[in-house]
Amino acid sequence: MKDRLNKLWYPIKDYTFIFIGLVLYAVGFTGFLVPNEITTGGLGGVAALIFYATKIPIDVSFGTLNGILLLLSIKILGFKFSVRTIFGVVVLTLLFKFLGSVITEPLLKGETFLSIVIGAMMCGAGVGLVFTSNGSTGGTDIIAAIVNKYRNVAFGRMILYCDIFIISCSYFVSHSVDKLVYGFVTMVIMSYTIDLLINGVRQSVQFLIFSKEYEQIAESINKEVNRGVTILDGTGWYSQQPVKVVVVMARRTEAMTIFRIVKQIDSNAFISQSNVVGVYGQGFDKIKG
Repeated sequence: MKDRLNKLWYPIKDYTFIFIGLVLYAVGFTGFLVPNEITTGGLGGVAALIFYATKIPIDVSFGTLNGILLLLSIKILGFKFSVRTIFGVVVLTLLFKFLGSVITEPLLKGETFLSIVIGAMMCGAGVGLVFTSNGSTGGTDIIAAIVNKYRNVAFGRMILYCDIFIISCSYFVSHSVDKLVYGFVTMVIMSYTIDLLINGVRQSVQFLIFSKEYEQIAESINKEVNRGVTILDGTGWYSQQPVKVVVVMARRTEAMTIFRIVKQIDSNAFISQSNVVGVYGQGFDKIKG
């Protein structure tokens, strides 16, 4: 019964925080950045550029472009990867539509730089909440995941390349160096806020898990998180009894899922989590040298 409640509660909790994060992002974007014609990264930035140039509503272009990418995502990456992305895209599109009709002028009039700072911080906090809840806002996340599957390009680096390209294109629409610079300032503030909120979401962590249910834990982590697991032999010095140690290397974003798996199987398990400077090899970064 407890396991069933946990399996029901965790998705509800995740989707609630994803929704809150999307609301923060949408308000920061439509209330502070778009009225000042500032371009961000991601497909939100592309949709904003289209709006500045043609006045096509942001929700229309954002939903259309993400729909095309989602079809590719489902085909290439699978439906399981895409399900929360679909939720994020649909909710964000509806929020853009609603807020676009409600917010018709800047929430802060005559305060361009302050609007950028507040908008970027809200957008960054929103994206951070979405990421920590294993969600996605779509857009360049999908592009980066697809490229990462076929090419050895780090996920975060690919997103950075896309964002720089999108913001750079804003100059050809606005022909304003000031707005171009403001766009990059927005990107920096957003990136810092995201990193501050989730404390290095793309960093890697190492788990040492001590449990009598090590076989079930290892199997679940392998299937649900799609991470390799190593079982080490050990000896408890106090009890002088042999023990099995489950060793897992994972991304920081996967840490909460691993904790949940262990807790559901063995709430009395002993877990050690530590940050690692770098993890190199299959599923992580390319080996240096």
